[in-house]
Amino acid sequence: MTRSLAPKLVLAAALAALGCAGARRDGAGAAPNAASGEAGAPAAAAAPRDGLPPIIDRELIFGDPEISGARLSPDGAWLAFLRPLDGTRNVWVKPVDAPFEQAKPVTADTARPVPAYFWSWDSRFILFVQDRGGDENFDVFAVDPRAPPGPGAKVPPARGLTELKGVRAEIYEVPKARPGIVYVGLNDRDARWHDLYEIEIATGKRTLLRRNDQRFVSWTFDLDGRLRLGTRVTEQGDTEILRVDPAGMKKVYGCTVLEDCSAVRFDPDGRRAYLVSNRGAGDLVRLSLLDVQTGVEEVVASDPERRVDLVAPVFSEATDRLVGTVYDDERLRFHWTDPGYAADHAALQARFPDRDVVIESSTRDDRLWLVSVKADVEPGEVQLFDRTTKKVTEQYRLRERLPRADLARMQAIRYPSSDGLEIRAFLTLPVGVPAKALPLVVLPHGGPWWRDSWRYHPLAQFLANRGYAVLQPNFRGSTGYGKRFVDAGNRQWGDRMQDDLTWGVRHLVAQGTVDPKRVGIMGGSYGGYATLAGVTFTPDLYAAAVAIVAPSSLITLLETIPPYWEAGRVVFHTRMGDPNTPEGRAQLERQSPLNHVAAIRTPLQIVQGANDPRVKKSESDQIVVALRERGFPVEYLVAPDEGHGFQRPVNNMAAFASAERFLAKHLGGRFQADMPPAVARRLQELTVDPATVEAPRRAAPAAGRR
Repeated sequence: MTRSLAPKLVLAAALAALGCAGARRDGAGAAPNAASGEAGAPAAAAAPRDGLPPIIDRELIFGDPEISGARLSPDGAWLAFLRPLDGTRNVWVKPVDAPFEQAKPVTADTARPVPAYFWSWDSRFILFVQDRGGDENFDVFAVDPRAPPGPGAKVPPARGLTELKGVRAEIYEVPKARPGIVYVGLNDRDARWHDLYEIEIATGKRTLLRRNDQRFVSWTFDLDGRLRLGTRVTEQGDTEILRVDPAGMKKVYGCTVLEDCSAVRFDPDGRRAYLVSNRGAGDLVRLSLLDVQTGVEEVVASDPERRVDLVAPVFSEATDRLVGTVYDDERLRFHWTDPGYAADHAALQARFPDRDVVIESSTRDDRLWLVSVKADVEPGEVQLFDRTTKKVTEQYRLRERLPRADLARMQAIRYPSSDGLEIRAFLTLPVGVPAKALPLVVLPHGGPWWRDSWRYHPLAQFLANRGYAVLQPNFRGSTGYGKRFVDAGNRQWGDRMQDDLTWGVRHLVAQGTVDPKRVGIMGGSYGGYATLAGVTFTPDLYAAAVAIVAPSSLITLLETIPPYWEAGRVVFHTRMGDPNTPEGRAQLERQSPLNHVAAIRTPLQIVQGANDPRVKKSESDQIVVALRERGFPVEYLVAPDEGHGFQRPVNNMAAFASAERFLAKHLGGRFQADMPPAVARRLQELTVDPATVEAPRRAAPAAGRR
């Protein structure tokens, strides 16, 4: 249960984590046919649609699944999972062999779905996190699933381990050797830095272990639960890994601001730690063993095909030894070093061909695996595998009612960009119609230090079902393809990173797959920025755009990053541009869509969470005001109870109902005309009249910031 990830990747990728989680409202164009749910298509929208499968109800895609997110207890006695309780996703438990009908809830949140949970190593407690309205100031709670409900309650009482308003908890470690303890970081003393605490799960007793006044971002414990390493980011943006000694701390490893390195966990020998790194001449992220006394690094694993970064190492719960590594190429690739793991995974893979078999959790003795069987057209079949008897027992299918036969396949494609750089992307084509002159929605991912992968993608499937081709480019700056590809995106927001999208559209148009007059763009976070950049820097390319939690000014974005991203400030300045230098500021101003609103002529919809700590609501407000002052119509949706992306299903369904109607008007696709009364009411509540939006005041950078 280690939480020590590469600090720079975490800080940067955080900008993407909820990429395209919410959307939109209707716009101008041909009047929709309410009876059929299809837009009155202009002459350019004459592509045949008779062969499309039936419209899939958006609730089947974006509503809460009946069962999801299951995890085995370490002792193998219990299965926990997520299921709605009174309309909100909560944690439930059942004996592992019992039917789901005998499950009982153990949390009863009503305001927001439970986003994440896990078991303590002794299987006594379930720990879960929750924030307030999407503010990402997460608290940690613990509940005993065997305890009876409190008086008048449906669930056992939960203990708040870190309930501090305005404070963000970071979980560093749940040590197997000390199962009653959790190591947590809290930024209550200084919002920029997390002090290290030990918390007793049963009592909530909190003990300060380390006051963080040296820019530490993570800590690594050995298998006995002893603090051994600390990782910090220097004022120059470099990463240092230090050994914790009685006499102080000593640097044993480091990498530069444009490299990544982080400790993962200790080897059972207690002398060496596993780390992931791309330091030095090598291009790809690799797995190494680091001698924490001598600093000697021994490379253990890297992609045998030399194509992509390491995604994750896999360790045995029983022995704590490395058993394999995972790589994300055009499909997931598993490389096993343990013969038993290799044989069992191969048997499962043979049982479920053309699927990715992923081990989601396992028991402490490695006897039981809970595996997900996934594909582009399969959200997930969850199976329980007994490694002793080799018995496979289906637990549930994620989104059981979703018609798999009507889902669209995702294919990997490649094309050259403006400077000849090869861009890898995924293309999803609608089912049942020829791949000719189709309307297209470009769907850039968030981050931008992130990537899209071959998988079930709800938004891509939603759009393909409505008749659109969907392009998901892994533009330069995307992670997973080596540091040279990431570095190719340095200071290229709106420039060559945007070219990578534009040339993808041109590639599909040249093939005859896409109608150049019916191209839209839709994205969240960095993808939202790319959407705004698309309609400002290439205004003739797009006929409709939906920008979700979208930065409109790179200057104000950098001025308002959360205080706990302070360690990543230099990374942002290095990869995006430094607003503290004349040339850097001029570059960022030039790349900011807010400064080019006069170029916009594409119908535009903007979607925002009011409590977003990453891309503040002011980013959307200011471009809405600028467009209003220019007299250009814009549609604006704001969810008062959401942050960086939408988590509440009713908000997602309302926003996507608006988005599909908006896209249908301008691109000629289909849309679902009806919606439940609760969703219709919510859409009305989310819709903001641009005339009522106030121009945000320019806030000064927080004290103590560079």
